[in-house]
Amino acid sequence: MPQEFKLQEALKLAIQTEKNVMDFYKRAAEITKNPRGKKVFNLLSSEEREHASHFFHLYQGGDLGTFEQFMATPPHPDSVMLKELQKALDESTHERKAMEIALREEEDLAKNLTLTASHIVDPAVRAVFEKMVKETRDHYALIESEYAHLMAMVHETDIDTYVRE
Repeated sequence: MPQEFKLQEALKLAIQTEKNVMDFYKRAAEITKNPRGKKVFNLLSSEEREHASHFFHLYQGGDLGTFEQFMATPPHPDSVMLKELQKALDESTHERKAMEIALREEEDLAKNLTLTASHIVDPAVRAVFEKMVKETRDHYALIESEYAHLMAMVHETDIDTYVRE
């Protein structure tokens, strides 16, 4: 069944989604002791901020303030990712757990955004959601790669070493 988002509603949702994920990655970087993992989480946080910026500059509403003001607001209290991370922190979480949460949430987000995009009639609005899907999948791949490295699995950069010819 088609779902009719107005372009400005879709952009506002995209901005909030990107900020929620950015807040998660910032927090994950804070709790990660491994320099490589911290670097990955900081990179993801920075990319989410950049994605939010792209959507923010298309958004015509004045209710969010300036981009810097909005990005400086505290994390959204209903952010599922942050709630999961906080719950895990109570159980002595570490980088591995934060990455597992990130993988699960990025995968769920990609599925939900894909489903939403498939129901949108307006091509401009659908394009907003499709762009978010692509960015989400790219982040999933980056996290998956770092997770494999963290868990001492064969990393894609080592594949030639382990593949028999």
